[in-house]
Amino acid sequence: MNAARFKEKFVQRAFLFNGILVIMILAGIFLLLVINALPTFKDVSLKEFLTGTNWNPSSDYNPAYGIVSMVVSTFMVTIGSLVIAVPIGIGTAAYLSDVAHPKVREIAKPVVEILAGIPSVVIGFLGIVMVGPFIAKLTGTYSGLNALNGSILLAVMALPTIVSLSEDALANVPKSFQEASLALGASHWQTLVRVKLAAASSGIIAACMLGMGRAIGETMTVLMATGNAPAFPSGFLNSVRPMTSTIAIELGEVPYYTTHYHALFAIGLVLFLITFVINMIADIVLHRYERNFR
Repeated sequence: MNAARFKEKFVQRAFLFNGILVIMILAGIFLLLVINALPTFKDVSLKEFLTGTNWNPSSDYNPAYGIVSMVVSTFMVTIGSLVIAVPIGIGTAAYLSDVAHPKVREIAKPVVEILAGIPSVVIGFLGIVMVGPFIAKLTGTYSGLNALNGSILLAVMALPTIVSLSEDALANVPKSFQEASLALGASHWQTLVRVKLAAASSGIIAACMLGMGRAIGETMTVLMATGNAPAFPSGFLNSVRPMTSTIAIELGEVPYYTTHYHALFAIGLVLFLITFVINMIADIVLHRYERNFR
């Protein structure tokens, strides 16, 4: 009996330690970004940094540190990816949950989840050699390395998260909901669309937001496939430079402890806060969904 209690306490403390360790790592990352980002604002005003549209820190005469164009570029490719991934993801989840034969489901769901294991550099390479030339030919543009290309590739990368979590949300809807709907004369299709999807809406929204978090923090794919033009984008057929690309391109070459160096950490801090807020909202929505079906 004493051995059983010891094991139980050991497991509880191990889980507590792991939880505290994760929080400490997250807090450490945040503090690292804050400490390295704050020196930026000795030479650059916060207003200029957050509202300026020109990013040209290497200029000798008039360096500029505005991040608006990068923020807009980031949200362009992210929202574009969600426009593609959300309908496909929810439709795939509904198919796996209510339409597919169990044997098909056993094969199809792991195949979808395998997409999450494909390295982002491979996705980016496919964007350069396949998707980009196709977009250029289809639209008549000079280059297919643009926001549309990045959106398509990020949609592929966000799909496993959206499909898997949405399918779990649909599977957790109580069977009594479906049985009651069918008993009232609704068809299987009407039950799926008007009852199950509605009942699982909180979980599906959380899945989409987590997919958004996955897309917004992606680096290598957008670095390779979006063209990396620092100008303010005017459409999805323009080359863009998201925040992650800017950090990846410039951090390896910038002199340490310069204003430019610290400004890149400030971009990382902004990206961290955006991603943290998105994931926090998704977590709150997901917990609300779980509470509704207890």
